[in-house]
Amino acid sequence: MAGGWKTLAGAPLLVLAACGGGGSSAPSGGGTGSGPPTPPPPPPPAAGNVYSVPAAESLSAAEVGQVIAQAAAQASAQGDVATIAVVDRVGNVLGVFQMPGAAATVRIDAAPDGNNIDAQGLDVPSTAAAIAKAITGAYLSSGGNAFSSRTASMIVQEHFPPAPTTVGLESGPLFGVQFSQLPCSDLVARASDGMIGPQRSPLGLAADPGGFPLYKNGVVVGGVGVMADGRYSADLNVLDVDNDIDEAIALAGTVGFEAPQSIRADRIFADGTALRYTDATYAQLASVSSASFAGTAGGLIAVNGYHPGTSLSAGTVYGSEASGIRPTRAAEFAISDAFVLSNGAGVNRFPVRAGTDGADIAAPISADEARTILEEAFTVMSRARAQIRQPLDSRAQVTISLVDTRGRVLGIVRSPDAPIFGTDVSLQKARTASFFSGAFAANELLAAQGEVPQFVQRVRDFLGDQNALTGAFAFADRSGGNLSRPYFPDGEVGTPHGPLSRPIQQFNPFSTGLQSALIIGNVGQHLGFVQGANADTPANCTTLPQINPGESRLDNGIQIFPGSVPVYRGNQLVGGIGVSGDGIDQDDMISFLGLHNAGQSVGGIGNAPADIRADRIIVQVGSRQVRLRYVNCPFAPFLDTPDQNVCEGL
Repeated sequence: MAGGWKTLAGAPLLVLAACGGGGSSAPSGGGTGSGPPTPPPPPPPAAGNVYSVPAAESLSAAEVGQVIAQAAAQASAQGDVATIAVVDRVGNVLGVFQMPGAAATVRIDAAPDGNNIDAQGLDVPSTAAAIAKAITGAYLSSGGNAFSSRTASMIVQEHFPPAPTTVGLESGPLFGVQFSQLPCSDLVARASDGMIGPQRSPLGLAADPGGFPLYKNGVVVGGVGVMADGRYSADLNVLDVDNDIDEAIALAGTVGFEAPQSIRADRIFADGTALRYTDATYAQLASVSSASFAGTAGGLIAVNGYHPGTSLSAGTVYGSEASGIRPTRAAEFAISDAFVLSNGAGVNRFPVRAGTDGADIAAPISADEARTILEEAFTVMSRARAQIRQPLDSRAQVTISLVDTRGRVLGIVRSPDAPIFGTDVSLQKARTASFFSGAFAANELLAAQGEVPQFVQRVRDFLGDQNALTGAFAFADRSGGNLSRPYFPDGEVGTPHGPLSRPIQQFNPFSTGLQSALIIGNVGQHLGFVQGANADTPANCTTLPQINPGESRLDNGIQIFPGSVPVYRGNQLVGGIGVSGDGIDQDDMISFLGLHNAGQSVGGIGNAPADIRADRIIVQVGSRQVRLRYVNCPFAPFLDTPDQNVCEGL
């Protein structure tokens, strides 16, 4: 149990316990046949813009009550009791409701071999799990895609799609995304910050079915999450149909707030495989539309750090100043389509600025260079064909983050309807690429607490290089992700696990390796805070050495799926750029090609020299030699040109 939450003082409900494996599922449209009314088309882009801004929609307090009452009515019809949470699009908790007899805790799945570490096999507050599911439904969705926590389960496991018969396939495209939106992140907001978003999640993103987005007139306005079955798990088999207690209750909560059928996950494909939305269907539900919140047995409860529990709250309108994510102003970006993060009072939280690392390197990124990198990446995004959005041939929508070598943010910009989850993830990716490319990586990992230092030697032994992680090679997130899989090469059965991963016998989505080891203490401390047992985790993740008071290079953790590259000036590392919100190849291309184009525009900066990129690293695996990857750009990437192989030779 070394490095796990159970070692933390002041967290009495975090109890190690044995637990079985996950559930399973199968294709289902999840609709009634006719489905919800077809929403009106989005407004056309403003003159000179290429993106439409989502219409101003939000949940009223009465509508939050309606969602809760409907979910509770379904639970009663099933003979179950539930904890139900509702959030708005930027993660503000609008109400948490417990039915009489609902359990105070739920159990996280154990390691396959019973050797639990990190979050495996622990009891956690059911309120935290319900909130995480609701946030997952809201954060993964947009006007072009509706994803549920079942969708999340499908795309974070060691094989894609996950099933007993798919062993040998590569890992899910968003492998590791569950360890984002963390309560210790310096990017996410807290309830004490008011209603600005994106707000944090007590358990990151959820892979346990029972979380759905909520829509009004085709606009995502929030999410609902349910805990009733006592297990916080993942669906290990997509080849059958689950009768999932949580999922049916949560789906009932969406009645009247259904995602449009045309954008649900089962209409969206990754590597030729349709994603999953729900195994429950509306036709299977009880009649819940007349349920009354006032007549529902149970009550609102306070959740420390998330909601006072005294009354239901209304959600914010995404895109408004109050939501914390709003359109840019002329002094912030020249691109009129851009959105930025705001403090709720008009101030951009992450304005474009020069690098802060002048004491460490000769020529940090200048403010003009930072602006050019972000704007060139935004331009690549606006031309790119989306992977996860409907209708087909939509434009990609993502968040783009830029950092210096200290991990300080030099600017964040996003498109109007990019999924919220990509905001925190893009920053994780940028920091991860910069960190693992730096001369400081090994020393700072060796100085951390718990199990973290052991990963340095594991990497060095695996690569056959006792100087690994000292800046000789440039690591993109795809490169570090190769080393973070429980099979190497990715998905191949019978091969060793990557040195940054758990072995497959111990792996599940609640313990991935270095990624989870870096932040597990923070999450454990936070859950103790939720229970009123101790102070909250600080707003900086990990126990890495601090470069400034309260700041390390990885203040929101690391990410281990593709979409980032380090930034260089000649042979000198000067930062990292991260992209998230669409397909992983699109994310790779926007970061890599955007940085290249910025270098062509202003000179002096650009991608790592080809001879030091991580794809020059060859690993001996048995009798074979396996090369790491750097970036992978998509086929037919652009909407305005038939060009292919757009990253080749750069």
